[in-house]
Amino acid sequence: MLHLFEGFGVEIEWTIVDATTSLPRPLASVLLGDDRSVRSFERPRGEARWAGELAQHVVEVAASAKRLEGLGAFFAGEAQAMNEALEPHGARLLGVGLHPLFDPLKAELWPADASPTLKAYDEVFGCRGHAWVNLQSVHLELPFTGDEELARLHAATRLVLPIIPALAASSPFVDGRRSPFLDTRLDFFRAKHARVPQVVGRIIPERVHGREDYEARILAPMYAAVAPADPDRLLRGMHLDGHGAVARFDRSVVQIRIIDVQETPEADVAVCAAITRVVKAFTEGMLPNGYAPPNDTLRLANLFERAIRDGERTIIDDAAYLRAFGLRRDRCTAGELWAQLIERFPPAREHHRALEHILRHGPLARRMLTRVADGGRPAVAALCSELAECLRDGRLLLA
Repeated sequence: MLHLFEGFGVEIEWTIVDATTSLPRPLASVLLGDDRSVRSFERPRGEARWAGELAQHVVEVAASAKRLEGLGAFFAGEAQAMNEALEPHGARLLGVGLHPLFDPLKAELWPADASPTLKAYDEVFGCRGHAWVNLQSVHLELPFTGDEELARLHAATRLVLPIIPALAASSPFVDGRRSPFLDTRLDFFRAKHARVPQVVGRIIPERVHGREDYEARILAPMYAAVAPADPDRLLRGMHLDGHGAVARFDRSVVQIRIIDVQETPEADVAVCAAITRVVKAFTEGMLPNGYAPPNDTLRLANLFERAIRDGERTIIDDAAYLRAFGLRRDRCTAGELWAQLIERFPPAREHHRALEHILRHGPLARRMLTRVADGGRPAVAALCSELAECLRDGRLLLA
């Protein structure tokens, strides 16, 4: 097993879209099987793993490494390979947190024999909404060994979760219209388990002190709540836990799940690097991690919910929270906080270009709104086409 920050796992989800209309197409089997008639759900590929998600228009690439450096280029190579395989079918990949034009009722799910767990999800929650079949995220996995490391890593991660949308939001449109939220994917994410609300809570998990505490405080209540609808007990562990950071005991990692997909893997991995540097600073004592006011989970959740609406412009007026990050101020914006943190704890040089672009011009959602302020399907479709070209060419979207 790996100790803190001895390795990293990154998973990136992309939408398969028509090369002309930019609307999703259910072609994941083209990438996951050697023959379209063979419905394979996963495909090992050297150092990577290609996998399907709930809907057949979404594909995931996962990889693990000792360092984040080099992973942006690695994922760009995987995207190129996928695009080459999709080109004869008139399709390509799109990187964005939520497809802004897709009707989720048109999604084609994987057949039941591909994944019994996904079948159980559909039966329990009814997976035909945006939060289930129209969302693309980046998962960042940080390893731990033993209860003490889990407690430190989990405590640090939950402090950073509320400001992640200020850096990573990329879903400002839904159904062809402007949304009230910069991170609409996370707004849907909050409501996706409405039938069993204990599964997701307020996204920010309670603080825990080890595995036994995690199982008692986080997992046991959701298992009990979902049990009447899950007689085969398929919905367990990370498959059910809907919080923004999840302890995966099968791999001894904390998995951060609330990062929207960016326009290029360079930006995806740069965002992961910025988050990692701040989590590491808390974990190793470079930041005090002394934030423990009454109802701290509720206060963190309230900040998170404002950040999914306002992104980098979110006003943080919790002086105790800012002091935990080393700022002696009563208030600042989430964007200003990230600028201070990235300056103090800079990731490797290869991540600087993407992070400087985000800090200067705003998260991808802000730049999308600058391009298409009021929505409208033709303008949003043109934006989707440009975003697909950004992924193909490794180009950051300009404001």
